[in-house]
Amino acid sequence: MTTLAPTPSVRPATSGDTPGTGPAVRHLGPNWYASVMGTAIVANAGAVLPLTAPGLRTAYLAVWALSALMLLTLLAARTVHWVRHHDQARRHLLDPAVAPFYGCLSMALLAVGGGTLAVGRDLLGEPAAVATDAVLWTAGTLVGLAAAVGVPYLMVARHRITEGSASPVWLLPVVAPMVSAALGPALIPHLPAGQPREAMLLACYALFGMSLLATLAIVPMVLSRLFHHGPLPLALTPTLFLVLGPLGQSTTAVNNLADAAPGLVAPAYAHAMSAFAVLYGVPVLGFALLWLALAAALVVRAVRHGMGFAMTWWAFTFPVGTCVTGAATLTRHTGLPAFGWLALALYAFLVTAVAVAGTRTAHGLLRGTLLSPPRPPA
Repeated sequence: MTTLAPTPSVRPATSGDTPGTGPAVRHLGPNWYASVMGTAIVANAGAVLPLTAPGLRTAYLAVWALSALMLLTLLAARTVHWVRHHDQARRHLLDPAVAPFYGCLSMALLAVGGGTLAVGRDLLGEPAAVATDAVLWTAGTLVGLAAAVGVPYLMVARHRITEGSASPVWLLPVVAPMVSAALGPALIPHLPAGQPREAMLLACYALFGMSLLATLAIVPMVLSRLFHHGPLPLALTPTLFLVLGPLGQSTTAVNNLADAAPGLVAPAYAHAMSAFAVLYGVPVLGFALLWLALAAALVVRAVRHGMGFAMTWWAFTFPVGTCVTGAATLTRHTGLPAFGWLALALYAFLVTAVAVAGTRTAHGLLRGTLLSPPRPPA
């Protein structure tokens, strides 16, 4: 796992790396897209909070712009990685510890696209924001579907998975369609009236279903691994927060889809979708809070045992952000202020986590430790 989450003790880059290409590009893995997701969700979640104050909208816009810049930079760097270091890119795909992170590319595209329509339109204007979101949502959904099929295929046909190695990282490729399901409803009013809108609504429900059922298959394996083999390695302990992603995102998805349903389907179906949003969202968000407590306790244990910074700390960001949006949408559908207060509390944690992970990541980049060649395991 040193490829995914090098620590500050990793040696700096040496002159033995490929001339003109640099170790920063050669060892840039798909896990870096998690930093884009974690940054973008600050703007996306903030836009749906039941909170208004002067300057907040401007702050969300600044964070969205930063996430868009990060996305463009990473897309360019990863393109160079594939062109100049195809051998390393192939090794990433064939590594069961790295391949699941290809789901992060999809979610980074989707998160920045959703933020473009939610807050970026203040800068770009609505027509440009809609067009940008449509492109990013389509690209993110296609990449997500490819990852949701391709990574499990590689795990079955090419990877060698040892017993007791189940990891929350396995959720990354299959949760990507859930992000599409949650953000797709925002595009529905901009589609032609009639069947295109209804087709988009039902397509998002299909994306919701495929991701949910895959999640229900993986989470028990993660629990079984914890119960039978003990805590995860220290550097991987933050990935326990990844389980919150499909929980919060699915709650967000069903509530957003319920908002888009009236006028697109029969009134009876629209009413059922609205009821399902609450009857599904409340229990799932309750389980998310239970998992949050368990994951936090294990993270505290890991810190006490010497857990240092790694790129896995970005797992504290996007999954928590999905719980913020899930709680905020439940506030809208239930009218209970308690969900609003929960969303605000989780958002405070999210902002803190992004600030810490972002600062430590920038520090690691400046020192040249995060992108240097990993050391062989002892």
